[in-house]
Amino acid sequence: MTDDEKPNNLEAIYPVGEKNPDSVRTRNGRPLRELTLDNLLAGQVTASDFGITADGLRLQADIAERAGRPNLSQNLRRGAELVEIPDNVLLAVYELLRPGRAQSADDLRAAANQLRDTYGAKETASLLEEAALVYERRGIFQRRF
Repeated sequence: MTDDEKPNNLEAIYPVGEKNPDSVRTRNGRPLRELTLDNLLAGQVTASDFGITADGLRLQADIAERAGRPNLSQNLRRGAELVEIPDNVLLAVYELLRPGRAQSADDLRAAANQLRDTYGAKETASLLEEAALVYERRGIFQRRF
């Protein structure tokens, strides 16, 4: 949705599932209206149809930004980046972010480069690079909790 296509009134688009349900799609491309208990019991939809999508998170980020909530918007954009990253990679990054787990700022920077280069997660990579600087300044690499 371009800026020209966005209505000025947030009440016209939020909550999206009620105001514009046809714009909400599952990872498999199913429209929101197909996510019913009957369809689940019939095997026509699966558990993976109920997961959040990057597009859904980006839409929520746009709404948060327009509502004057830039921090929430930024978090939702990072979340959108993380949707397609394998769980084992996310867990490894999470482990590095725990105080005392990474041995150096270079470990965090390497993880940031992997997220940026392999998965296109630029916002999340920037967050890791910022964490590397803060952890270095606070001496978090020298101690383990």
